[in-house]
Amino acid sequence: MTALPSPNHCCSSSSSAYSVNSSIGFHQIQRNIPFSLIPQKKFGSKNVSFRSKCSPSLPDVVLMQDVVSKILSCFGALATKLVATNEAPSPKELKEGLLTVEDRNTVVSDGKGDDSTVSITIVGASGDLAKKKIFPALFALYYEDCLPEHFTIFGYARSKMTDAELRDMVSRTLTCRIDKRENCGEKMEQFLKRCFYHSGNYDSEENFTELDGKLKEHEAGRVSNRLFYLSIPPNIFVDAVKCASRSASSANGWTRVIVEKPFGRDSESSAALTRSLKQYLEEEQIFRIDHYLGKELVENLSVLRFSNLIFEPLWSRKYIRNVQLIFSEDFGTEGRGGYFDHYGIIRDIMQNHLLQILALFAMETPVSLDAEDIRNEKVKVLRSMRPIRVDDVVVGQYKSHTRGGLSYPGYTDDKTVPKDSLTPTFAAAALFIDNARWDGVPFLMKAGKALHDRRAEIRVQFRHVPGNLYNRNVGTDTDRATNELVIRVQPDEAIYLKINNKVPGLGMRLDRSNLNLLYKARYTKEIPDAYERLVLDAIEGERRLFIRSDELDAAWSLFTPVLKEIEEKKVIPEYYPYGSRGPVGAHYLAARHNVKWGDVGVDE
Repeated sequence: MTALPSPNHCCSSSSSAYSVNSSIGFHQIQRNIPFSLIPQKKFGSKNVSFRSKCSPSLPDVVLMQDVVSKILSCFGALATKLVATNEAPSPKELKEGLLTVEDRNTVVSDGKGDDSTVSITIVGASGDLAKKKIFPALFALYYEDCLPEHFTIFGYARSKMTDAELRDMVSRTLTCRIDKRENCGEKMEQFLKRCFYHSGNYDSEENFTELDGKLKEHEAGRVSNRLFYLSIPPNIFVDAVKCASRSASSANGWTRVIVEKPFGRDSESSAALTRSLKQYLEEEQIFRIDHYLGKELVENLSVLRFSNLIFEPLWSRKYIRNVQLIFSEDFGTEGRGGYFDHYGIIRDIMQNHLLQILALFAMETPVSLDAEDIRNEKVKVLRSMRPIRVDDVVVGQYKSHTRGGLSYPGYTDDKTVPKDSLTPTFAAAALFIDNARWDGVPFLMKAGKALHDRRAEIRVQFRHVPGNLYNRNVGTDTDRATNELVIRVQPDEAIYLKINNKVPGLGMRLDRSNLNLLYKARYTKEIPDAYERLVLDAIEGERRLFIRSDELDAAWSLFTPVLKEIEEKKVIPEYYPYGSRGPVGAHYLAARHNVKWGDVGVDE
């Protein structure tokens, strides 16, 4: 029997009929079901994606095994009719059959058109993160027309506040793009009208039920998709998720939850947090955010490597001598010492931000740009890493310092920090990946507070040129003759390659110059904040830049043993002056691995 006629569709063609094998007893027949009759969305509220105007145009994709399992488990009477009468069901019967699932009243939406809405609830709306980052990111998305036509933003916190007071608080932190200010005031006013507030406790199902009622009022009978952003301390994550899941989940769309770091303090606490969250959510509903993965230059890392022929052949132990991941801040804890002292610089920066960048840098070419393919390769890198030895770690803590007539406080001068605290504010570590591509290449990490400048960058130092004809022109400093690729994540985003060239003149004098792509000089458009990209990805269901649970397990498995050893041995940090380049021990660590830190050179 021929296939049913297939209407025009981006996923259908004359050869795209989908074949289903249905067997009852020993009787087996085969029928062709047109692909266009299968709804182009996954089943279940948590899996549906929304594509905004800001997203690239991508074809709808239906995973075949999902379709197979749903057809075989849900068709029931249709499958019987197919076998008994040798007669294909009508298109109407097919569509009705596909919707006859356990949650038959759940009709999912792709987020387009007038039939759906997105409700964004910021849990912890009165906190600094919400005020400084989340609300401004949402406004920027609205300004760029990246949010869906129907959306509502709710702030939720314990503080008593009216809608008007929330809007007043939020309005103080909103800014427009530097290159687009013509209708800034009008856009702000329209955005603030979409913002509302509900006061409640984070562990109260009753308060979340009240929130659910308000959300439904604004959703006005449309298919509701709900995003909860947990901008709250980690010790109340589970309570908030439990209440939101039980009392404020979407009944007919998707529900997603963005979780901010820290994701525990070690392997045990992280695993416990994951288990607790999964009591109320599926893994694909949990979006663990690391805002560094949303930075423009970090996202450009894979583009630089995989779309430029000159880099990929060099990306291995054969040509790369070492890789440095550097993070520095030129300020201290400044009143946040109570939080920081519980975690320290290794947990706060190295175990997440820098390790995630390392995994992206070192991973093998993924099968595709699909989120799972990319995250699979990152996990392989993390699992290939050699256990970190205490001897390969240097810790430091900044002390008070007077410079230029100004006095800068030490870490323990912060009133929120215990006077006898040994918590490191600086750390440097040498890591190794035991696989064929990176065997023997040191990956050096360095992160610290109260240093001489603010920067985050990746430095790739290439090997010396064998048999270099110009060694005598270079002199004894062979490192100055080494090519170096620098990817500056912040500030002043840039990519530059250090090369050797001849200085103009009659002599033969070599100079080191930069082939420089400075973003602000090349691109006039303002670079979006990392939170804008990540919030938009969460709305769209794009998980590529979020951390999967097995990634988290692998990251903690790497750092937990060395953290425990440092804390059990009460390793005393090396003290360094506020505003300096950090402990001298970091340079000795690099020297042991035949490396010089790239950020301390003359040309830096």
